[in-house]
Amino acid sequence: MKATEILSIEHRVIETMLTVLERICQDAESNHKLNKEDAQNAVSFIRTFADQCHHGKEEGQLFPAMEAKGIPAEHGPIGVMLNEHEQGRQFVRGMAGQIELAAQGDSSAIRTFTENAHGYVFLLRSHIQKEDNILFPMAARVMNEEEQAVLLKQFDLVETDHMGAGTHEKFLAMAEALATKYGVSTEKIAAAASCGCSHHKH
Repeated sequence: MKATEILSIEHRVIETMLTVLERICQDAESNHKLNKEDAQNAVSFIRTFADQCHHGKEEGQLFPAMEAKGIPAEHGPIGVMLNEHEQGRQFVRGMAGQIELAAQGDSSAIRTFTENAHGYVFLLRSHIQKEDNILFPMAARVMNEEEQAVLLKQFDLVETDHMGAGTHEKFLAMAEALATKYGVSTEKIAAAASCGCSHHKH
């Protein structure tokens, strides 16, 4: 399996959680109160799985490997991706800062939480499309099998050394539980778990 295929599989899990996040917002708007635990778990998933783990692999390993093959970081697709990662972090901070008050039924906090959540969902959906359809095929063109294999090993180190053993599996389980609760298909999460998207098995 190529390193970029691992990232695409992770994208499917993140997309599932984006739909969950939309449902959490709908729930908050209809109940005039945010579910504190679910919102905290969703933000925790985004910060750990989507950002530290997934974006961490892109920023720490994939993008530098692509730069080494002559793809410019600035004024090119990599620069756009880095910029969007940062925009995403701002939306997540905006969500996280409102959870306490929104869970108490503060209408302004609920509105700010949902605005940031919808901004994040919109950003990430188009971001994932760009990576899957433009950036990853570009990486596949410039990197040979040996370089992809090196990248896979580096990804493995992100999982074990940086994230800690079992972290990936814990967040897949959290995503599955939230998706089940909010009536979102868990098919992509199950596929990620079964392929050993935490690719220690490779």
